[in-house]
Amino acid sequence: MIEPIPAITLPPCNRPQQEAQWLENALKEWLDREFLPELVNQKIAQRAASVFLRQRMEGENDVGSLLMAILTEMRGFDFSKSFYSEFAVANAVSDLLLNSLGIDTCCGQS
Repeated sequence: MIEPIPAITLPPCNRPQQEAQWLENALKEWLDREFLPELVNQKIAQRAASVFLRQRMEGENDVGSLLMAILTEMRGFDFSKSFYSEFAVANAVSDLLLNSLGIDTCCGQS
């Protein structure tokens, strides 16, 4: 029988502003490294970090739920001046969070 993939949760948030700032910086670095450094990358990173901050302050610790919140809210972002989409951003955030927990995003193993 196939076992469901267990949820991955972040530790409770003690310093939400610091976490959001880390995410914003890490995401901007990732966006700049993947294609080209663009001004819009900063705005993308700020928006994603803002959603993340709000979710964490509301007590959300589940990585999958955080990913879905960022995906949903980034749908309203104008990506016309970017190489990215809301899916790429949400996936990048997920990878960054998993890497911060020591989880290999390639194979899903610690």
